[in-house]
Amino acid sequence: MTSEELDGPGNSSVSDAVSSTVLKSSFVWTPQTIALSILLFIAAGLLEVGGGWLVWQTVRENKNWTFAATGVLALIGYGFVPCLQPTSDFGRVYAIYGGFFIVLAFAWARQLDGYVPDMGDLIGAGIALSGVLVIMLWPR
Repeated sequence: MTSEELDGPGNSSVSDAVSSTVLKSSFVWTPQTIALSILLFIAAGLLEVGGGWLVWQTVRENKNWTFAATGVLALIGYGFVPCLQPTSDFGRVYAIYGGFFIVLAFAWARQLDGYVPDMGDLIGAGIALSGVLVIMLWPR
């Protein structure tokens, strides 16, 4: 097959494919989309950490089964929240979320379990959050 046949009226050219890829990834962060994204990461984190904690309470702390049922509902909700992110890059959204999850897991444990993060926990969480903010806000 010749390049003319491949680039015929029914087929896209390589330059069209590259152009559409560039257009797809030309998302620009604004103060509003940054705030929305951070709020969504926090909401997702609270649902995931909270849901996991509720299941943990049933399995490990012998709490009533309603804790686990509520946890499962929270985890289902968590599955949908990232879909509301203003950017459409699945892998990047979940990678960025990882840093927020680390910080929220320590905050949750501090507030509800009395766990006191040590200096290594705090430095590691700070590095993780700094790293994901670089990923999130790096100009592309």
